[in-house]
Formats: sequence, C-alpha cells, structure tokens
Amino acid sequence: RLGLERADTAEKALTVIVDLLEKYGQGGNCMESHMVFTYHNSFLIADRKEAWVLETSGKYWAAEKVEGGVRNISNQLSITTKIDREHPELKEYAKSKGWWDGEKEFDFAAAYSYVNTARMTTSRGRYCEGYKLLNKHKGSITSEIMMEILRDKESGINMEGGFMTTGSMVSVLPQQPNLPCIHFFTGTPDPAR
Repeated sequence: RLGLERADTAEKALTVIVDLLEKYGQGGNCMESHMVFTYHNSFLIADRKEAWVLETSGKYWAAEKVEGGVRNISNQLSITTKIDREHPELKEYAKSKGWWDGEKEFDFAAAYSYVNTARMTTSRGRYCEGYKLLNKHKGSITSEIMMEILRDKESGINMEGGFMTTGSMVSVLPQQPNLPCIHFFTGTPDPAR
C-alpha cells in the first residue's frame, strides 16, 4: 500500500518497498488466531509499462523485471537466476551461511528456500497450478479469464479451510494513457462468490 501511495511507477514502488524492508524488516503473525504463523512476502508490482516480481527473505530480497509472457507468485520463492535488482548483501549472506558456494551461478530460490526449483513448475501446488492455468491462456487472457483462474478451487489457487483465500484482485492496465485502468476486487473472503 505504501508503494502505491508513494510511487508513480512500478519500479519506484519496488524501491519504496525494499527501502522500507531494509529499514524496518518484516514480520508479525499472519493469522488472527493464537497460532503463530509467519512467512516472508512476495509481490507482483505493475504499471502500464512494466512489471516486477519482488521476493523477500527477512531483510534480503531479489527482484525480477517481467519481460513478457505470464508470471505468477504463490507462497514460495520463484526468482531463480534472472535477478535484475537485489539486496546489496544478498549473495554474501548466502555464501556466509553455506547456501551458495560463490562459484556456480547464483540462484535466489535455491539458496534462500527449501523448495527444489527444478520441480516448481511440475509438482502439484499453487505455484505450479497457477503457472499451468496462465500458460493455458497465454496471449488471450482477459479479466474474465483471470477471474476464473482466481476462483479455481481444484488447483488450490482459491484455498478453502484453515488457510482460506482472503481476497483477489484483477487489474486491467492499458498501455495507452488515455484509457482508464480498471480494478476488480472481491467483496468477500472467497473469490468464488
């Protein structure tokens, strides 16, 4: 929200977020119950001209500029070796922890997570299923198709139960500045409604 408030481009919003992350860190309970559950955040940041994926691990972060096609995020690190901006100590910290040897190409998701990055787009999970659904409609995604993807319960995109999806948003951002941007938000916790 602060990125939206303080920046007028996607890249400037990225800068706002990482500056705040480096200054204040992140944390806090992600549930209203007494169970302690925390995680690190990922962001899709877009304007009319460009889009970025920002993924975090504590105060460390990596950002990837989206160059085309489709891109998704979902509860795991997905930025691998294409890193366009990064925390200045990202690689050194990984090296100091023994997560990266400093020799082979640096892979953010492999170094900072437990997920096997080679299996991210093939194993059944929210990231993989979202990847498949987006690629199925690649080149012809409309706001209606995006809403259907976000409503999909079988894939796990629209989660039920203890970790229920709490909201979804679809934005249409025309590149022509004379056309209005249109934003659709769910009014209930379940996007299928």
